[in-house]
Amino acid sequence: MKNRLDSPPSAAGGPAVNGLTATQTSPAGGVAEPGPGIRPPVAPVEPAPPAPPGRPGRVLVVLGLVVAAIAAGLYYYYLVRPYESTDDAFIDAHVTAVAPQAPGRVVRLLVNDNQLVQAGDLLLEIDPSDYDVKLAATRAGLATSRSRLDQAKAQLSVDEAKAAQETANVTAALADASRADADYQRYVSIESRAVARSQVDLAQDQARDSEAQVAIAQAKAQAAEAQIGLSQANVATSKAEVQVAEAYVHQAELARSYTEVTAPISGRVTRRAVEVGNYVQVGQPLLAIVSADAWVVANFKETQLAYLRPGQPVEIRVDAYPQHLFKGHVDSIQAGSGARFSLLPPENATGNYVKVVQRVPVKIVFDEPPDPNYPLSPGFSVVPDVRVK
Repeated sequence: MKNRLDSPPSAAGGPAVNGLTATQTSPAGGVAEPGPGIRPPVAPVEPAPPAPPGRPGRVLVVLGLVVAAIAAGLYYYYLVRPYESTDDAFIDAHVTAVAPQAPGRVVRLLVNDNQLVQAGDLLLEIDPSDYDVKLAATRAGLATSRSRLDQAKAQLSVDEAKAAQETANVTAALADASRADADYQRYVSIESRAVARSQVDLAQDQARDSEAQVAIAQAKAQAAEAQIGLSQANVATSKAEVQVAEAYVHQAELARSYTEVTAPISGRVTRRAVEVGNYVQVGQPLLAIVSADAWVVANFKETQLAYLRPGQPVEIRVDAYPQHLFKGHVDSIQAGSGARFSLLPPENATGNYVKVVQRVPVKIVFDEPPDPNYPLSPGFSVVPDVRVK
């Protein structure tokens, strides 16, 4: 038995489906409506070709490009051109290394890493035993020198009194000599029959003896004056010895004070390299203190310095605090490139020369005092924007 689907096409030329043709011809010779259950054929739909862009579309594109160019020009003129910026910039601050001025063993350590200290705070203490002994010895020497000075002053007083006494003896001897000479002259002026020769000779001898006593008194007075000079020299020497002893005491007191190492500035303790029991030497780095007074060192290219001047305002962005904007101003520009002051400066006068744009450090200071909520430490990366126009 043949399948219906394999039946030959009908006289109308349509394919037979289930014994019926897809289309039927009406008695008038037209195409009849498809019968029930018959799916009409679907003609393939060709995609329509794209319409060429018209003139209004091209105008909009050109206007958009012009607006974009104007916006870019305005952005550059108002937001880029007036500023000079660099990412080669870092925070700097005063970093003071603390070292002992006296050797010894550390017996007390009072600070930890990153601790905040004030200027004058005690950081550590070195064993003061040896320095106490030296201080006691120098104080004893000072007491001895002062005692010698007192003795010298007392001896000077005695010598001055003795000199005054000898001066008085000279006066008395002169008076005796004057009286004896007057007696002798009186005896000589009287007739020889009125006065015995023996009395005249006695008056003459007394006058000569008085003159000798005056000479002796004057010599003693001169000796007393010389002794005063010697005593004054002893006093001056004793005073010098006292001054030397006082200097030794002061030196010993300084050495004793050096056993207490204090903070030279206010800041935070960093790089602590000492522990209790360590024996330290003079000048040995023990720790460092970083001050809160920070600034920015920005290494600008030399081609960026044409309009850069001290006093210009700066907006500072710190990588550690991207949400906070700091304000500052240009403080100064280094008189020379960074390479010129490096450990091994370049030697441009030898070999083949290749020009390299140099960097010049520029110091930028903050306008506001340090904010404890945003601590700035040396080495932090920053991006300064200097308004130059």
